[in-house]
Amino acid sequence: MTVQPNTLRNLDTLRWAAAESTSKTQYAKRPGNRGLRSCGLLALFLLFTFCSVLVRQANGQAAGSTASQAPRPWNQNANGMHVYIWAGLKSHFAGQHDYPQFLADWSKILTEHGAVVDGALHAPRGAVLEHTDVVIIYKGDAGYMTDDEKAALEAFVKRGGGLVSLHDSLCGPDPAYFASLVGGAKKHGEINYTLGAPIPYTVVDATNPIMKSMSNFTLFDEAFYNMTWAHDPGMHVLATAVMPGTPSAGTHKGEVVPQIWTYEHTVSGGEPARAFVWMQGHEYANFDNYQIQQMLLRGIAWAAKKPVDTLIDYVPPPPEHVQAPVKGQP
Repeated sequence: MTVQPNTLRNLDTLRWAAAESTSKTQYAKRPGNRGLRSCGLLALFLLFTFCSVLVRQANGQAAGSTASQAPRPWNQNANGMHVYIWAGLKSHFAGQHDYPQFLADWSKILTEHGAVVDGALHAPRGAVLEHTDVVIIYKGDAGYMTDDEKAALEAFVKRGGGLVSLHDSLCGPDPAYFASLVGGAKKHGEINYTLGAPIPYTVVDATNPIMKSMSNFTLFDEAFYNMTWAHDPGMHVLATAVMPGTPSAGTHKGEVVPQIWTYEHTVSGGEPARAFVWMQGHEYANFDNYQIQQMLLRGIAWAAKKPVDTLIDYVPPPPEHVQAPVKGQP
């Protein structure tokens, strides 16, 4: 039980009153002090009455603290899909791999589109994942997980939780393992990247609702090749890119490699799970690209097993709080 400050102050008063009453009662027992004895008894009666009031007040506070809940953030859709953003510390040069900025920006974007968002610069814990529909991963080398982090993520996927992997999140020490979660992955330490270059998209499944706003266009970013793919089942390709002739691409120049895909699978004894992957995001500015943003919102909803346009079509209710006009302005 937590006793509030006002109650604590009252208890201090109670202790002082008890000491005073005891002292007066003992003095009243002396011959010739019957009047004081009556005063002492009256003081004790009032003291016990005051004590019972304090006990009721403290019990009421304890009951209230158990039943009360934190207020909901302004204009949040309480019935929205639950999204956890797993970000990381920034790396690379200015404007690149800005994982913390993604956490800040997309927590607001997704909330504005009707989602209930949580997130951090560390992997989600099991207790958080119990109430999560989809985890968005945007951090370098997310394949490096502790045993506890693996167990939590595997349990989440087994119960049908969705994953969204962006850029080099699918990089790690064991690409076959991470590919079993998201459909494809690459090994850390190998040269399997183009670095910054024009990446020409070719949409290969224009009928997929996730790609409704996507066209064949070129994005200056980074592409990956020499991938490890999941098999039985395999992933479903949404868009590919021709590897540009950069020094790091070397002999892989001209290869056609999937860059956007979906993946559906079922862990043994579990529920069907989904993953959506976009392998770009090297240049943070590309998250502001309209086509990319629309695709991501649809891919997130799809991975969460919601109607694909849930986030796109969300219309917020009238605001609960109206800002007062600034003095001197109409």
